[in-house]
Amino acid sequence: MNHKDFSDYEQARILGARALQIAMNAPLLIKINKEDLEKIHYDSLKIAEVELNSDILPISIKRPFPEKKEEELKRRKEQKVDDKKIEEKEAEEEEEIAKEGEIMALANPEDEQEEMAEESGIDEGGED
Repeated sequence: MNHKDFSDYEQARILGARALQIAMNAPLLIKINKEDLEKIHYDSLKIAEVELNSDILPISIKRPFPEKKEEELKRRKEQKVDDKKIEEKEAEEEEEIAKEGEIMALANPEDEQEEMAEESGIDEGGED
């Protein structure tokens, strides 16, 4: 990959990493004569820049690609189906609970009538 293909951030990151390596006595990847090194005052950042400009650095950049729209749409559709299944299951459970309540009410109609009477404030017992 040509150094011109890198963004400014990527170039800065590469230069910083390579300059650190050079500052820690890593071998140079390009031959620079002593006069040129003295000219740049043995500056590791300048040396790294020369290496980058010569396209000799064995550094690669990983750039994550965005997901394809088709895959995203498929995932969203699957999520909607899953959500719908969950809603249907919850509705079935609510129906089951309601049916159980009706069965209980049918099993004890007197208790239900008393409850309804208490709620409405009517005394059905006829006691004075």
